[in-house]
Amino acid sequence: MGAGKAMTNKPKDAPSLGDLRKDIDRIDEAMHGLLMERGEIIDRLISVKKTQESGSAFRPAREADMMRRLVQRHKGILPLDTAESILRVIIATFTHVQAPFSVHADLSAGDAMMRDSARFHFGFTVPFVPHVGAAGVVEAVSESKGDLGLVPAFATTHGAWWTALEFASAPKIIARLPFLDRSDHPAPLNVFVVSRAAADAMATDIETWSLRVAGWSAKAARAASALAETIAVPDSAFDGAALLISVPPGGDLKLIKDALVKAGVTVRSAALVGSHATRYTVPEKPQAKP
Repeated sequence: MGAGKAMTNKPKDAPSLGDLRKDIDRIDEAMHGLLMERGEIIDRLISVKKTQESGSAFRPAREADMMRRLVQRHKGILPLDTAESILRVIIATFTHVQAPFSVHADLSAGDAMMRDSARFHFGFTVPFVPHVGAAGVVEAVSESKGDLGLVPAFATTHGAWWTALEFASAPKIIARLPFLDRSDHPAPLNVFVVSRAAADAMATDIETWSLRVAGWSAKAARAASALAETIAVPDSAFDGAALLISVPPGGDLKLIKDALVKAGVTVRSAALVGSHATRYTVPEKPQAKP
């Protein structure tokens, strides 16, 4: 009986539930304090930007670096999904504080999945504006002062929306989401982010090019996809196509064009329509041994 009683006694130095809850309250208050401190720094940043910098508040290269560092330092029982979304919403909200913007989203690939992506990455403070078709998204972003658009990063039935980005004054593809690539991502819909960003703020790992070609065929499609991720939709010409080609790091657009020509294609035009960071692949967790 004495042994049984000893087993139920907690260790001498073990904290009580009350002590642990006080620690949680202390940490919660510290996090809130740090967020308010971040807000104070952003307020000062706004003042500095008024005199030293102009243009969009979006910093795609910096955001990609922040997310890489988040993954590299993350540990413990808190799901990475939660940490990622919290940091994403913090970034988006404070960007919105600096320069208010709305998120325009093409729902043609699925309302729920696109809304999940928008809310996961931008939260609820940033206004969400739905559209049916990527062309409407691009038009809204083009006419805005600093809004952002989300369009599916794959072919849809709504045509070659990216051709509207070919003009020098047009917005560009500035990011691809989700940036953290893993099989169980809670907002898995692959989307391009379209907006305006300062040239020195862009991530340039992957260049996105709009090509218009004649003589498109299955052979040409295989030639292009062997060298770069390619989206193709029929163009106005009988055998033509409009392509959105994502040239990977170390890739060469000239080699891709040469491969297309070898496959019987005539390249009628090519225009750079954006760039984005290489997605960060999160290592799979080793499965526990039975």
